[in-house]
Amino acid sequence: MKIRFKSLLFVNLLGTILLLQGCGGSGASSGGGYGYGDGPPPKDIDVDNLPDAIPRHEPITLAGNKSPYTVLGKTYQVMPSSRGFRQRGLASWYGNKFHGRHTSNGEVYSMYEMTAAHKTLPIPCYVKVTNLENGRSVVVRVNDRGPFHGDRIIDLSYAAAKKLGYSDQGTAKVEVSVIDPADYQNNTVASPQLAPGPAMLPVAKAVAVEQDSNTYLQVGAFSNQLAATHLSQRLAGVVTEYPVVVRQESSPQPLFKVLVGPVTDQLKLVDLKAALGQIDNIRPFIVYD
Repeated sequence: MKIRFKSLLFVNLLGTILLLQGCGGSGASSGGGYGYGDGPPPKDIDVDNLPDAIPRHEPITLAGNKSPYTVLGKTYQVMPSSRGFRQRGLASWYGNKFHGRHTSNGEVYSMYEMTAAHKTLPIPCYVKVTNLENGRSVVVRVNDRGPFHGDRIIDLSYAAAKKLGYSDQGTAKVEVSVIDPADYQNNTVASPQLAPGPAMLPVAKAVAVEQDSNTYLQVGAFSNQLAATHLSQRLAGVVTEYPVVVRQESSPQPLFKVLVGPVTDQLKLVDLKAALGQIDNIRPFIVYD
């Protein structure tokens, strides 16, 4: 499935987007759950059809991998390699308080995406997290540092925690296992050989998974309305299938968000997010507006 763009897709967008800096400084998560002023999104979301992160090879970045580093008087050493890493302990989650802020590697945190924070794993990497209390598992992309309170070993996004079934209780006992993207892709591509059988059953056609009608991709946020309007006009000449709109928020200060959507098809949402992410300085994330 391809998202259609006009031919001037990537022309001169560099420098037009000023990412709004979060109030969290380094972007590291503080501990998740309902503690420290955090909480779930204002509107409940359905995560049953939300896809896991798809492991792929990514170079380890300088951003987010400073080592050693010190938080709350404790020093941490980032591991040189994540290969073979496995850990058991408590998982927490972080949500609305950090939504839209920068993560430790400079990306924008979205509580609706399948991501995680870890204190010592190299960024980025992919891990499988299994809830030992109910057997559910998810695959998430580690792009942040934390949690730094208590004995918690990993902070998941709100969406990931909800898929694992512990968003209401705040924490859960989990097992964290690093996924090697090469192994994952080989296992995905390889298909088992089935023994010949009687008549084949008819296969249902793939159907689109419907998202809420208020699902958007946020591509920018500005205190200056002119900057937001300029970006929306530039993207309107690039994106052909969905509206590009500017929404104003007035609390605590005027803020102008640039949104693409609404997008009601989940598969198209994933494709559109990937396509927009190829444009310089745009890191789109899912919002429910």
